[in-house]
Amino acid sequence: MSTQAETLEFQAEAQQLLQLMVHSIYSNKDVFLRELIANASDALDKLRLEAFRDKDLEVDTSDLHIAIEVDREQRTLTVRDNGIGMSRDDVVSLIGTIAKSGTGELLRKLKEASDAAANELIGQFGVGFYSTFMVADEVTLVTRRAGESTATRWSSTGQGTYTIETVEEAPQGTSVTLRLKPEDAEDHLHDYTDEWRIRHIVQRYSDFITWPIRMEVETRDGDGGTKREIQTINSMKALWARGKDEVGEDEYREFYKHLSHDWRDPLETVHVKAEGTFEYQALLFLPSHAPADLFARERTRGVHLYVKRVFIMDDCEALLPDYLRFVRGVVDAQDLSLNVSREILQQDRHISLMRRRLTKKVLSAVKDMRANDADRYRTFWTEFGQAVKEGLLSDPENRDALLDIASFASTHDPEQLTTLREYVERMKDGQNHIYYLTGASRQVVESSPHMEAFRAKGYEVLVLTDPIDEMWVDAVPEFDGKPLKSIARGEVDLDAEEGAEEAEGERDEQREEFAALLEWMTGELGEQVRQVRLSSRLTTSPACLVGEAGDLTPTMEKVYRAMGHEVPRTKRVLELNPSHPLVVGLRKAHAERGDAPELSEVVELLHGMALLAEGGEVADPARFSRLLADRLASTL
Repeated sequence: MSTQAETLEFQAEAQQLLQLMVHSIYSNKDVFLRELIANASDALDKLRLEAFRDKDLEVDTSDLHIAIEVDREQRTLTVRDNGIGMSRDDVVSLIGTIAKSGTGELLRKLKEASDAAANELIGQFGVGFYSTFMVADEVTLVTRRAGESTATRWSSTGQGTYTIETVEEAPQGTSVTLRLKPEDAEDHLHDYTDEWRIRHIVQRYSDFITWPIRMEVETRDGDGGTKREIQTINSMKALWARGKDEVGEDEYREFYKHLSHDWRDPLETVHVKAEGTFEYQALLFLPSHAPADLFARERTRGVHLYVKRVFIMDDCEALLPDYLRFVRGVVDAQDLSLNVSREILQQDRHISLMRRRLTKKVLSAVKDMRANDADRYRTFWTEFGQAVKEGLLSDPENRDALLDIASFASTHDPEQLTTLREYVERMKDGQNHIYYLTGASRQVVESSPHMEAFRAKGYEVLVLTDPIDEMWVDAVPEFDGKPLKSIARGEVDLDAEEGAEEAEGERDEQREEFAALLEWMTGELGEQVRQVRLSSRLTTSPACLVGEAGDLTPTMEKVYRAMGHEVPRTKRVLELNPSHPLVVGLRKAHAERGDAPELSEVVELLHGMALLAEGGEVADPARFSRLLADRLASTL
């Protein structure tokens, strides 16, 4: 029996919005079931809280649950809960109006937005209930508020009107029944009476809802036949909401594998629980192997966002910085909207606070791993170190923490990596800089002429061979008060570093002896180099090329050109070893024969040799080979 039936029209703007919903604003229509289950879960939460507050409220809270009922013949799907329910006024206020505020603004933005952006905007204005009209020709809601005797029925076909009436008998809680549209594969409209499809949606979006989600399913009996029985189809195992001492390692491992689809065990588990004005829990995992798309332009991240245990999105880039994109896990916030969009997440102050804390927790876990388990840390850094070092460029707030956990190859040990802290502890007395050299490989760096004096005098040099190393070293000026210095840039004077003042007089004499040669060679190579000068970094090689502080390295020039950027070619400095026989002989020959053509060819060869020694390329390989062959022939 029903009374007080009314047929009402949606407001003009609401009609337009409803039509947009019907015509697939959501790219994934499965989310309608997520929305209904989320609403049901909220209703159960509210009833439990209300029963706790109001001791006079006569309600049964012994079996709170969500039920999904399917009628394949009638093609209906019902989501039912025995939660708090709604009064008639609640229905008019909450269900009878689409997006009570902001509807016009949403419509304007939808008209301006691309198809990809439209889905994000829908979530922003809280109209998730109306996603049901994407899959249903008619939606009927029956609800009775706890403590009231009468119920309310609301129904609509989504064609501009809705009917609302009071009914005398209905169970406490809310049921939403959808008369489903026909299946349409082209429009991504699935058969939502199919048991497998419903299970799949529940497990993807609502598996960790606190309340049991029950459905009648088909099972096999002991005789090999089939029977129908009611089963709970969600796990309700929200590991992140349980204390660390309540969860076993096996449970963590199985959850990680379910979440990440990785058959290997995680390397580390990070449990976070924040209480106060903004509550959330997080369960994060550091994998033991890097994903294949770690450095791909189109890559996925592994942190899933839940709100009150309702799945919201599985690629939530707002929760962790890009250099931690390999982290897998779940973040469950208590105070966010279920319809939160990526656009909102990027601007939300609470999300920013979560991101900062989660980042610090992950970095702290890596630091503890380095201190307490060298083997696991070594695995982590081998797999993810190159990505983590991106944070030295992009995350100045955590730069000190990143420098603390970073490890680098160095000349101290050909096998073991070193931290900057360990490097500083080993520095020679009077050493003021942390020395490094970048290159394509350890072999290239180790054989570089720039290393000769440092090797001879026992100075440790960091061997940086990752592409990102070329960039972060310019962004990090110092560590623990010690400036970082490239041994391939600027002038290097290790004698002065060691306080050997007597060497200065010898260098002054050499500069006088070689002044004419240096001036002439600078003129000869004016198109290729900025200057020719004597070197204090060479012991066995005749020459090397060095940049000045602030210059782009040859590698970075190549990177920019590969990206399509036009950058001017940097002229570098050619440094000569005044003790090398070739350089000594060239000085004598120049003093005797001036600018003879064959001497100009020797200068060209000397410059080409310096380029090749650092792994570079000569401008004209054929000419270089011919000149070298002629010079060799003349010595026989």
